[in-house]
Amino acid sequence: MQVNTPEEVQAIKTTEFMKEKIKQRPINKKKLVRRLLISVLMAVVMGLVACITFIVLEPVINRKINSEEPLEEEPVNEIRFTEETEPEETLPEDLIADESEFAPPPVIIEQQGPLNDEQIEQVLSRMKFGLEDYMSLNMAVSDKVREVQKSLVDVIGITKDMDWFDDSYESEHVISGVIVADNGREMLILANMNSLSAYDSLEVLFKNGESYPADIKKKDTATGLAVIAVNKNYLSQNTKNNLEIIKMGSSASRTTIGMPVIALGRPLGGSSTSMSFGYVSSYGSQIEFVDGAYSMITTDIYGSRSANGVLVSARGELIGIIDMEHNSEDLKNLISGLGISDLKILVEALSNGRNIPYFGFYGTDVTEEIGRRMGIPVGVYIKSLEPDSPMLEAGMQSGDIITRFGGTSVISYQELKTLMLTCEPEQSVLIEFMRQGADGYTDQSLIVAPKAQIQEGE
Repeated sequence: MQVNTPEEVQAIKTTEFMKEKIKQRPINKKKLVRRLLISVLMAVVMGLVACITFIVLEPVINRKINSEEPLEEEPVNEIRFTEETEPEETLPEDLIADESEFAPPPVIIEQQGPLNDEQIEQVLSRMKFGLEDYMSLNMAVSDKVREVQKSLVDVIGITKDMDWFDDSYESEHVISGVIVADNGREMLILANMNSLSAYDSLEVLFKNGESYPADIKKKDTATGLAVIAVNKNYLSQNTKNNLEIIKMGSSASRTTIGMPVIALGRPLGGSSTSMSFGYVSSYGSQIEFVDGAYSMITTDIYGSRSANGVLVSARGELIGIIDMEHNSEDLKNLISGLGISDLKILVEALSNGRNIPYFGFYGTDVTEEIGRRMGIPVGVYIKSLEPDSPMLEAGMQSGDIITRFGGTSVISYQELKTLMLTCEPEQSVLIEFMRQGADGYTDQSLIVAPKAQIQEGE
């Protein structure tokens, strides 16, 4: 047992006065309630301020995000493309802004009647085509390209996905489209969507560098062509000032073969825009699709097998939509497309948002010449029918020749396509045709109700 010394006992006694007991301060309930009420009141005030701020700034924020919130819906105008007329032949000198730059000095021939070889050689020797003329031609082509490029856009398909670490990311695939119409509410863009089949959303990038959300207005699943709509109310004034609607040309001219042609968009493939210049080397080969056949334009332009975009004439008019899927094996890299003359009625229907009816057959023309030579009626010959197609279910057969559709006489496949596109899916229509039997061809008729084309996502 330890015993404290007298000094230690004295030290303990002198420090006993330093011991203290800490007591909790009593709670002031009135003050606590007052602070709680003040906190609640401040929270209510801040909430009201936040609500008022959101209400005031919400339209401004939306306009900032979407360029401009539409105040009212503009009326939609029906799109109608003008009837084609036989265009004048496009000559190389048509590319010169001032014809005097290209025109040779006048040659005066005193002799009347046909020129002999010596006189022809004399005339040709006086016609000079120098470097300046060549440069003028190239400058004229460049000017026309810059003019047409205001009508071209990039159609961007955006796909959202997750990586191995569950982080979301976006990938983009770009094709070229062309502005074909303005219905008052939307800018309408034609594009070949065959290489842009899978996407979560669409955007359209205009030539001034501004992009806007877009939607498919209507698509033809047979050709892959689609009309894409961009709401005009979202477009900035700068974008509106820097776009042009493409001029519709003709691909059915008797002078189409050999005419100058410009390939724009992505004739060289890839993600960057490009251009190529050449000549139409062939036209008229029919590419068969279900419920339609379209003439193909082939050029001497060497490009990419994944090329997309448009073909325009030297006057800057649209004459074709690039489509490389139908090239033969030995011509895989020659830029080709579907002629616009055959496509106009389809593009018109897509632009007006009409549902494309599905009849389900492949056909060809029986012209008067073919009819006389083979002893068969004039009309549209059914080459084959799709399984479970409305025409097959109605009782039509391969070999039938359609002569009337909905009471209107039909003498060409183009006329029949025009009439078919006026039909709505499930709308019954009377088809009159000739069928060969033991006693030759006899008149018959059936009621056919087309189905609607199956769109993506359905």
